[in-house]
Amino acid sequence: MSTSRSTPPRATQGARARARQEVTAAIKDEARRQLAADGAAKLSLRAVARELGMVSSALYRYFPSRDDLLTALIIDAYDSLGAAAEQADAAFREVGDEPTPTRRWVIVCQAVRAWALEHPHEYALIYGSPVPGYQAPTSTVPAASRVALLLIGIVREAYEGEGVALPPLSPGVRAEARRMADDLAPDLPPEMAAAFVGAWAQLFGLVGFEVFGQFHRVVEDRAAFFTHAATGLAHGVGLLR
Repeated sequence: MSTSRSTPPRATQGARARARQEVTAAIKDEARRQLAADGAAKLSLRAVARELGMVSSALYRYFPSRDDLLTALIIDAYDSLGAAAEQADAAFREVGDEPTPTRRWVIVCQAVRAWALEHPHEYALIYGSPVPGYQAPTSTVPAASRVALLLIGIVREAYEGEGVALPPLSPGVRAEARRMADDLAPDLPPEMAAAFVGAWAQLFGLVGFEVFGQFHRVVEDRAAFFTHAATGLAHGVGLLR
């Protein structure tokens, strides 16, 4: 007489999945609390397990190593930032008065700033000092690319639509600009690709200066200054005034 392993009822499988999701969320929440208190370099699976009342061996079934937990937190942070930027752009396009490419660019940049100020420790995790001994895997790339792809999309629509003012490009950097265009946006001219990479770096430099306190006693009306600077970045990549 043959026997077969019984399959757990679907309701039981669903309950197990929900329980795993709840424990995973609790682990991440505690890890974020530790990030805020001690920084990413001191994140410890044992400390997380202790605070949650778990044995370390149980936590390892969810995250086999500290790096796996860090990767999950990094992906969550990038996805949260990307979602905030995408939602701000979609809302502006739906109800905004004259959603020109320049104004859309600024709206997205403002959403990045607002998210960073609301989540400074998560911003530090993804745009702060590298965590010693940690190398982000390629699985973080799709989430990390969301804001850049959104901004590139705005530039592309302007290039294909109302037109742009091509930024100047030094002869010595043309080959590198062509390579960047091939990698990031083959349908855009190298002048715009090089300008975009520069603007992208400057955007997160502006945000980082504010989040990490470098504007103290330098910039008082930071929201107005940021809007002015983000508008300048838009013009710098070729979006029309």
